[in-house]
Amino acid sequence: MNLVYYQPWSLVNRWYREIEQNFNERSDASQSAATNSSAWTPSVDLQEETDRFVLRADVPGVASKDIEIFAEDGTLTLRGVRPVRERLSSDGFEHIERAAGAFLRRITLPDSARPETIKARYVDGVLEIEIPKQPRVEATRIPVTVN
Repeated sequence: MNLVYYQPWSLVNRWYREIEQNFNERSDASQSAATNSSAWTPSVDLQEETDRFVLRADVPGVASKDIEIFAEDGTLTLRGVRPVRERLSSDGFEHIERAAGAFLRRITLPDSARPETIKARYVDGVLEIEIPKQPRVEATRIPVTVN
């Protein structure tokens, strides 16, 4: 008995990716669709804790030197490149699903984030970004005087 992971939207997602690739295709036909800059976007998890946000992005096969992280104008930008694997010249079967090329991911930072203290680590293909929160400021009550 074979178990198959049920993905009801997989066909629609595949069509969407193929249509997007056709609209963004480079003029150089020798480039693989997998090298297109829109070919892949890292999956991310975002978790809020009491004193920080933690963002984890899956970027296996990307060297840490090829990852750039920017925090500017309330936006966190992740940018990087996964190198294209050299194709082996063989007459055998080849099926490629892993995308390569550049990626870009932008995440809006909440108002409570402190962008100047963001830290990032990269371990085993997972990029972990720690975004500390600003201390909560209690509202100050302003008395109203009657003239």
